[in-house]
Amino acid sequence: MRPLAELKAGAIRGLLFDLDDTLTSEGKLTALAYGAMERLKAAGRIVVPVTGRPAGWCDHMARMWPVDAVVGENGAFYFWHDAGSGKLRRRYHDAVEVRAQKRARLAGIGEGIVREVAGCALASDQAYRETDLAIDYCEDVPALPLEAAEHIAALMRQAGLSARISSIHVNGWFGEYDKLAMTRQLLRERFGVDPDREAGAFAFAGDSPNDAPMFAFFGNSVGVANIARFAGLLGCEPRYVTQAARGAGFAELVEHLLTAR
Repeated sequence: MRPLAELKAGAIRGLLFDLDDTLTSEGKLTALAYGAMERLKAAGRIVVPVTGRPAGWCDHMARMWPVDAVVGENGAFYFWHDAGSGKLRRRYHDAVEVRAQKRARLAGIGEGIVREVAGCALASDQAYRETDLAIDYCEDVPALPLEAAEHIAALMRQAGLSARISSIHVNGWFGEYDKLAMTRQLLRERFGVDPDREAGAFAFAGDSPNDAPMFAFFGNSVGVANIARFAGLLGCEPRYVTQAARGAGFAELVEHLLTAR
């Protein structure tokens, strides 16, 4: 990974970014990170969180944060606030009846994983999810080793789920979509961007294995410094890395983008 200073940012018109341990720090959204996000939006850039967090959180972010849209639950949907109508708009990968069927099947799988892997638990935000199963391995439970997270992911795959490890949860869902697939759809539908031809106009920032598809696709991919935690487990590394970790690293990236213009 190259130093962030080597990222040529002059032509970048939008920033896509993970939430936990990329925008946030130790579970908190700092004034430094939020202010950086607000400055970026005020400068006319496209600002989009791309997260594994639940629909309930994404509803709030799309309505109240200085963002243009939110991709949530690892690519199950995107939400955006329509300023013209004052309404929240939602775009899902699956139809409502399909989501209901899948959600019913996920409950039993989650119970089995919690019995199998000592110390893990259903994520505290599970009740606000519409499409996926989130197993907590280090957020509200005493931190388990990454080997435990990998075991949880393996159990999910055995049950027929797609599975990704984040910095706090292991997420599983029925379907082949991911953060990248829904981000590509968002760029086409909301911003009129051809992602294959215009990927260079966007940067992506993340910190964990569930960000690997985004790292692989976007040449302007950036890891915040705490990505070192997942050395050897990412599948694809970002091209650049910040000096600072977590929200401070996010602010460092934003400053670099704004200074370049």
